[in-house]
Parts: sequence; structure tokens; C-alpha cells
Amino acid sequence: MSDLSGADESWQSLYAAKRASAADAVSRIPRGKHVFIGSGAAEPVGLVEELVAQADRFADNTIVHLLTLGPAPYVQREFEKRFRHNAFFIGPNVREAVHEGRADYTPVFLSQIPALIRSRRMPVDVALIQTTPPDRYGYVNLGVSVDIVLAAIGAASLVVAEINPRMPTIHGSGYLPMARVDAWVLRDASLPEIVREEVDEVALQIGENVARLIDDRSTLQIGIGQIPDAVLRALSSHKDLGVWSEMFSDGVVELIQSGNITGRYKTIHPNKVSASFCFGTREFYGILDRNPTFTFHPSDYINDPLRIARQYRMVAINSALQVDLTGQVCSDSIGTKFYSGIGGQVDFIRGASLSPEGVPIIALRSTARAGSISRIVGTLDAGAGVVTSRGDVRHVVTEYGVADLLGKSVRERAMALIGVAHPDFRSELLGAAKQRRYVFVDQVASTANYPTKYEHTIVTGRGEVLLRPSRLTDESKMSELFYSLSDETIYKRWLHYLKRMPHHDLLYYLDVDYDRRMSVVAEVQQEGRDPDLVGVGHYMTDPATGLADVAFLVRDDWQGEGLGKGLLRCLIEVAREKGVRGFSADVLATNRKMMAVFLQSGLKVESSLEEGVYRLTMPLGPVASAAKAPAAA
Repeated sequence: MSDLSGADESWQSLYAAKRASAADAVSRIPRGKHVFIGSGAAEPVGLVEELVAQADRFADNTIVHLLTLGPAPYVQREFEKRFRHNAFFIGPNVREAVHEGRADYTPVFLSQIPALIRSRRMPVDVALIQTTPPDRYGYVNLGVSVDIVLAAIGAASLVVAEINPRMPTIHGSGYLPMARVDAWVLRDASLPEIVREEVDEVALQIGENVARLIDDRSTLQIGIGQIPDAVLRALSSHKDLGVWSEMFSDGVVELIQSGNITGRYKTIHPNKVSASFCFGTREFYGILDRNPTFTFHPSDYINDPLRIARQYRMVAINSALQVDLTGQVCSDSIGTKFYSGIGGQVDFIRGASLSPEGVPIIALRSTARAGSISRIVGTLDAGAGVVTSRGDVRHVVTEYGVADLLGKSVRERAMALIGVAHPDFRSELLGAAKQRRYVFVDQVASTANYPTKYEHTIVTGRGEVLLRPSRLTDESKMSELFYSLSDETIYKRWLHYLKRMPHHDLLYYLDVDYDRRMSVVAEVQQEGRDPDLVGVGHYMTDPATGLADVAFLVRDDWQGEGLGKGLLRCLIEVAREKGVRGFSADVLATNRKMMAVFLQSGLKVESSLEEGVYRLTMPLGPVASAAKAPAAA
């Protein structure tokens, strides 16, 4: 509908008296009152311009809103005595004013704002909003921003609507009877658009790392920007995803059109995309218009942590400015300077944590300022605020991998976070961790990047087993593996009895460069508990000979399941790629199972026997047929 001509004539006659010019509508706003401005792409720009045009008649009026995509001229210095802005989320258009003390910032969870407005703890006297034209029943629609707008309308004693024929009508809670509008002005204008940035290689790698944490049938909360776009791109092979998110943009529509997002398994609003506001391109807004796939509801509904928790496999993906080595997340300030806001991060992180098989994620680039500073830090900058506490954080993802912090000690957290920091800063971060006694004084940190490409799954008679490169963060699991072994297994592996495997000795197997030194672990997922390590294969290359000494270990209850063969194949693949000439190994003559692993590997096996121990040499040349067992001693 391009104007009001399609409305019922009797209805139109009844409400025609409420039509006003922008100047007349704004002139009704009293001095000293709290004025709410509609959110995001639904900012009523014409009313805002008129507000400033009449600035001389205002005094000490408070302007409140979330992030807005349009102009914010009321924060200019010349209007300091007329208006003072209070930001519930700081956008680029008001950031300088907040930094200079000409505007305020109220830290608050997005889920709580509607109730605070209704209680007048956050007063709203006037609501300036943007809507669609009324339908034949006399209802306008709030379009792309429902969020906290409904609460502001309910609290305001004066509601002025800027009616825009280009505002899409979106199903859900955003319908408002025209009777609730005290004055309206007509303004035909395009909505502000968000131009999508080209996704760079760093964002693409973060997207891949995040996507590996997401299962089919998951429900997503995802924002806007390069990293969210990269995550959505990486989900192109996932099936039956859903969306329950405070906001979304064009990338979600693309996954709907490709069939990856169906919402079929959502607990609440199945087959729908549920949100409270959105930003995007003109084409995006057009797709949303009257589309029954989408349903928008207020922030205290969409962002309610308990309602979020009801979604099965809820995945919350949020970002940060800094994460310290204990897992504290700062996302609203840079030091003492407020930058953005709390928004819905904590609402969704907590909701996802409570969801069955939920996955809360903080995803961020490892560095900022063209690589000159690390976003993983020993301590947050002085004055930086903690938005998401160390107790709420689960996964921290950078382009260098995933740090899983759930249930981890500060020592384990620090090592996990150092492992996903940029390699240029890992030594510095390890030094900071040692200084604070977070880690062992002899702890090391690898500067090598974790090679995801070597991960693969094998199928055994007992189910799937993940074979993957080891990490320094596997220390506690490696210790558990050692102390679960029988004396016989220990003897066969080390050719003597070991009673201890302390931290220093474990580092030998974990401090690898994924090149001349390599370890591969066998990891088994068990329902309702953290994965167990049930095997490990390791090689270390002698630079003088180009041969790598190789050894294996499989937990007693997993022996005979083919893990040794799988671990060896994995190590052969890596060693050949890295230019290792061959393997060597010492095997007890009585350890026929281990001998069979080598003989059936396809490598040419050369052996010599001394004091009941075979010394094996296996060139890593072309794959050969299975070798014959060496003669018994």
C-alpha cells in the first residue's frame, strides 16, 4: 500500500483527524520529558530532523533508544542544553558524544529493558516510531523493529508515528491499533541499508571453526557482520537449522532459500524464523514483507533466557573485544571508553548453556589494529567491563581454533586460550600466565597452529572414534589415560614399568610442532560426559637421520578395535607430507599385536632382534604389500 487510500473509508474518516505535519506533531512534545526514538532501521528520521529543527523550544529532554541506523543530530554540542541522550546500546552515531560526556550509557540486558520501561525505572513519556500504513482493520505494523518499541508505546503518554509505505509488514507481535497513535505523519522513504562487507580469510576460518561446533537441527542466534556472515556461509551443508535470534540479516535468508534453514525442529515457533529486529539490504526487506516464514516479537520474549533454553540444541554466537586468560569477556568497552553495549549476549549465552545440547560461543578475531594487539589478553584493559563472566563462558573461537572452557580450571583455561591466540602473542601470554601463577613454571606454549585437516573419524565395532592431533590442553586427559592402563600395557609401551607420569613427562608427548614432532590421539565421545582419550600415537624425528621414532598406546579395554592401525595410518600421512624419511620403533618380541600393526601397515619393515626387543626400520616410500613376520627368537 503506498498511501492510506486502501483503508476502509469509514475507518479513514475516523482517524483522518490524527494526521499532522512533522512540525505540528513534534510541537506537542513537552520540555523536560523522556523521548523514545524507534530502533535500528525503523528510526523515524523525519521526526528526528524536526525534533532538532525545533531545538530552541526544548529544555533538558532525555532522548532514549537502542542502536539506530539513521542520524543522531541531537547529540551535537550545540544542543547540549536541549537534549541529553541515554543509550541502551551505543552506536557509531552517538559514540563520540558518550566518550565526551555529552551523552549517557545505561548497561542493561536487552531482555530486561521492556520491564524497566513499563515500571518507569527507565521512563518513556513520548514515543517517536516508524510504522507501515494501517491495514483495512486499522492496524499499523512496526515492521523491522519490534524489540523494545512495544514497551515504549505502552508507557508513553504521547505516541507519534511516522508512517512509511516502504516499511515491510512482518508477522508476529508488531501490530498496533491506530487508536493507540496520537498523531501520525506520512513519509515515503527507503529504510537505511546495511552494506555487507566482503568476508576476509580470517573471518572465513573463524566461520569454519564455529560451524564445526554446530550439529544439524540446531537453532541459531547470530548477528550481523563478517564473522556471522562467514559462519552462515560455513553452514551450507548443514540440515534443518532453525533461527531464534534477537536480530538477523541477509545471510539467514540465503540459507532459507538454499534449504539449510527450515526451522523444522525448533521447540518454539517451529518452521519460523523468530527475532525482534533486523538490518539488511533493500532486497532483504522486500523478502520479509508479509512473508509467513518470519515472526517478530519483543525483546523480553525473544531474549528471555528461559525461553531460549527451551530450544533444543540452541547455539548462541556472540563476539567480544577482549577475553582474558581466565575467560572473562569484555564486549561493551575499550578500557574505560564505552563502545557498544551488553545487548543480548548474556541472555543468549545463558540460555544456550541451559538448552539441551546447547552451544554458547564467543567468536572473535585473535588480533586488532592490523595485528598489533591481541584480543586474548593476560588481564582486561584497565577499566574494561566484564559483560559475560568466566562462569558463563563455554567456547571461545578464533581463526586459530576452539578453546572449550566448560568445567576447566584457570590453568586449563589459560592454556586453552593461549592455544587460540595469535602465535605472535603466545609467548607473551604464557609469560603473563606464569607471572600470575596460573600455570606451571615450566609450562610451554606452542607457536604452531593446530592442523584441523588431520582430523578424521574411523568406525570400530564399538562406534565412531575421532583421530586428531594432540593439543597442550590434552594434559589432564592424557594423565587419565596413563593411570587407566594396566602394568602389562605400560611395560609393552615403555619396555619397563612406570609408576608416574608427571606434568613434565606429559609435555614430551604434547609439546609438538605438528611437523618433526607429532602426536595423534584417539578420542571417544560418550553421551552426557566429556570425551575420553583411549589411545595415542607419537613420533619424533631425528634431524641427523631423517627417521622418526614412533610408538603407540591403546587403553586396555579398546585394544583389538583397530585403533593402532588407524593411529599409524594418520602418522604416516603426516610424516610423508612433512618429508620424514621413515619410521623406527622398538617392539617387544612378545608384543605380537603391536608387531602386526606395523606389518599390516603397507610399509616395508626391516627388523633386528636384540635381548627380546625388535628394532624396526620402515622407510616411508611407496606403499608395499603386507610384510612377513620376523622369525621368532
